Amino acid sequence: MPAVAAWEPLAEALGAVRRIVVFSGAGISTESGIPDFRSPGGVWTRYNPRDFTFAKYVASAAVRQRAWRMRREFWGAEPRPNPAHLAVARLEAAGRCRGVVTQNIDGLHQAAGSVRVVELHGTSREVICIGQRPRVGTPAGCGFRAPYTWAFARIDEGHDDPTCPDCAGIVKSATVSFGQNLFPGVLQQAVELIGEADLVLAVGSSLQVYPAADVPAAAVRGGATLAIVNDEPTPLDDLATVVVRGRAAGVLSAAVEATLTPAT
Repeated sequence: MPAVAAWEPLAEALGAVRRIVVFSGAGISTESGIPDFRSPGGVWTRYNPRDFTFAKYVASAAVRQRAWRMRREFWGAEPRPNPAHLAVARLEAAGRCRGVVTQNIDGLHQAAGSVRVVELHGTSREVICIGQRPRVGTPAGCGFRAPYTWAFARIDEGHDDPTCPDCAGIVKSATVSFGQNLFPGVLQQAVELIGEADLVLAVGSSLQVYPAADVPAAAVRGGATLAIVNDEPTPLDDLATVVVRGRAAGVLSAAVEATLTPAT
């Protein structure tokens, strides 16, 4: 009898349900060249993310200038969706996936074709005004928003610390930094989307960052099943019906292909 491939139990679980919601973390994007905090040789070996806390960003023009250099390096790598992102989008297009809740800020789910995406930690594809002196971790800007390339263009023009063109407030990547509150309503959007699921597919997440990690756990408490694809063990493995150790691109590509291809 041939050995069962690691992805086959996942394909069986996906095929048994009609309402899938994907919960993704950094591990789904590493194969697009985006390192997670633990990956050697990447952006985070040259920049400590804790140097860019919300409070430090607000207080220091030097911190903001370093943050823009880091963002330019990040986008200079020109990350693109990998087969894992494409597999998720394919599930949604087939009517099998209700949407994606992601901890990632790279926008690769949307670039792959996913339509309904809740970004818990914001997006690095845009910049926003956070006001002149926001406090207690909450942006208090005027509403200005622009593509990230706006900031790079201003820097290239000689403005090392770009400010809002409408109110002269501080401009920041539209992401959630350490010490910054989640954007209003985003956690509720995630809970509502997850609440539609028969099965939550957690991909590439350590499931250790809260409150985000409680979202799939809440789905299980509400009666959904949980499937996990991750390189390393997670705190929620015992709650999962299926756990697959492996890289997201290969596992999801094979499992989704088997799920959506009619048996002959």
